[in-house]
Amino acid sequence: MSAAVWPPIPHDQRIQEEEATLASELEWLLDSLQETLAALKSGLEECIALIAPQEPGATLVISTSRSESVKGFVTRVGTRIVKGDINLRLQTLPPTRNLTSYPLHFSTAPTVSTLVLTQLTTVRNLINQALDIVDVTTWTGDAQNADFISGQLRLLLDNLQEARKTLKSGEEIIGGRWWESPVDENVFDPPLPPSLSFHLSVSEASLVLHLRTLMPTTNPGTPTTSFSTESLTGFSLRQRLGLVAKVPDHDETNMVFAYRGQDVTVREKVRVESQDPSLMAIMAKLGAMEHSVGVARSSLAIVMGVEMDE
Repeated sequence: MSAAVWPPIPHDQRIQEEEATLASELEWLLDSLQETLAALKSGLEECIALIAPQEPGATLVISTSRSESVKGFVTRVGTRIVKGDINLRLQTLPPTRNLTSYPLHFSTAPTVSTLVLTQLTTVRNLINQALDIVDVTTWTGDAQNADFISGQLRLLLDNLQEARKTLKSGEEIIGGRWWESPVDENVFDPPLPPSLSFHLSVSEASLVLHLRTLMPTTNPGTPTTSFSTESLTGFSLRQRLGLVAKVPDHDETNMVFAYRGQDVTVREKVRVESQDPSLMAIMAKLGAMEHSVGVARSSLAIVMGVEMDE
């Protein structure tokens, strides 16, 4: 199908008319993108409000659904865990004397640092950077410069994608692996025992707790250290006699990790997930804004007559 102009006009005049029409369309699109930027700024500010440190914070249940292995809660205020009580019944972690479980209490002493979720800190920084990009695009740069606007939209999209990816990534982010960034044992009162790893991360906008009981690797003939409770409790003997259930296999069986200056293996691993409504709302908003910026970039590239880089 072809289009024709009637009455016919000279070829050069038709080219000029086409260029004038494209210029008019580009000017209209750039003007309309200012409204898009205003909506994006509003959405980003809503995300910042959802992750801001506002009391009393969000109290989230941290409990296994089909067993008594983990029962408790944590309270998140902004990017920090400020309070929590969790009781553990793990096969390879002996309970505290006179108790049926091993308690983990977050310390409330003013001299003790709180547990910071580095992923949420990264997300907050990325959202703030996105807000800066929107402000620069709106107030500082040339709003009628298509190349400038296109570049700013690319930067904005990168930030939104990275923030959303960080909320989804869990333990697999660089610097977020449990053996690379162990929690300060003094966050708890009493302090966390050396044979237990407590690692809290964010995955799919939910808080995910991984608990691991650890045992140092030793050379043949080398006595075990106080890090391991196996010889003190007689747990292996009881297990061989069938007095306790076999410890379930997990995906880190027979793997060796460098943890707090020594090589360890993971004896038992438990994963608990707790959905966080605020984080889920942030991820949904980031996804919607990512789509909006993608549409804006695509439309601008079409009118400019250029290929959009991925």
